Amino acid sequence: MPDDAEDVMGVITQQIETRFHMSLPEMCQAVAAAPHANQQATEIVHWHGLLSQAQAELERAEDDLVTALCEDRVPFDDPAMDLAHRVNAAVAIRDGRAMVVRFLLDANAPDQRGPGAWRGASAAAGRGPALRTSPPTRPLAPAVPVRGVTR
Repeated sequence: MPDDAEDVMGVITQQIETRFHMSLPEMCQAVAAAPHANQQATEIVHWHGLLSQAQAELERAEDDLVTALCEDRVPFDDPAMDLAHRVNAAVAIRDGRAMVVRFLLDANAPDQRGPGAWRGASAAAGRGPALRTSPPTRPLAPAVPVRGVTR
């Protein structure tokens, strides 16, 4: 695959290393040694692993598609289209996992500071009390008389 895959993985890896001030292999070792020491680091290492798996599957799917297109004289037959769909699905999975890692790295993201739906709390746990509202009242008569209108 061209540089796009390396860019996605490279950029995210760099963001992780910048955030935690250590290389990703060092961080993986630290998380393996003490998984409960830093919950955020553990989550990021887990999701980065899933992202790496998705990237590897994407590369395999792309290689299979290229091979099929080079060998087949009718490039858009059903097997080739199935491989193209496999590539599209792999891209979607990889991009979704990349979004999760980026979310986990974003300290200003919603629900990052407290318990939220991502942390296993109920959906209502982060909400305060609901404000009571009532429908607006309509005035009985217009405040300013309108010309040409008689009562």
